[in-house]
Formats: sequence, structure tokens, C-alpha cells
Amino acid sequence: MVATPALAFADVARRLGAAARAAGLVVPGFRSPPRLAGAARTIRRYPSGSVVSVQIRNRPFRGVVADMVEGVLVANQIEGEARVRLRTSLHEAVAGDGTGRAAA
Repeated sequence: MVATPALAFADVARRLGAAARAAGLVVPGFRSPPRLAGAARTIRRYPSGSVVSVQIRNRPFRGVVADMVEGVLVANQIEGEARVRLRTSLHEAVAGDGTGRAAA
């Protein structure tokens, strides 16, 4: 059974949240679509955290996932080598079986 884009989005948000927490990062909220018309991804910062908004309609889901991962990194102000390492780790968490391990 193929998940609807909204259900897949929710699953990716859950997996990214778990992986971000495990890495000691602050987990942003996720929503769709962005309030800014025409934007693929936006981030809003609040005193209590951030919200990453991602467009899911009319685009490949791989791009949606990439925007969600980048949103976590931007929300946590991760730069340099740590950004590359964490980006890889977060993508593996999404592609894996939900335990943080990549699928075989």
C-alpha cells in the first residue's frame, strides 16, 4: 500500500524528530504548505522553537524530504563538517526502518 503524501510527510517528521533528538538537536515543528506563496520551504523562528514549512504538492517526495532535513539543520544552526555528518545521519534515519538504522 502506498502512503498518501500527507501520511508520508508525517512519518518523515516523526523519524526526523527521533533522529534529531538522539543527536542532541532541537526538533522543529513541521507543517505544509508554507505560508509564503511559491516557496518550497520556509522556516519561522519563535522564542519556544522553530517551524519548518514544506510544500508537498506537485513535487517529488525526495525533494520534500531533503527540505525537511535541511530545515532541521537550519533550525539548529548547524554548519561545516557537522552539517554534512548530520545531514547524512538524518537521511539514513528517514530511509531506515525507524530505529535509526538504514534499511538493508
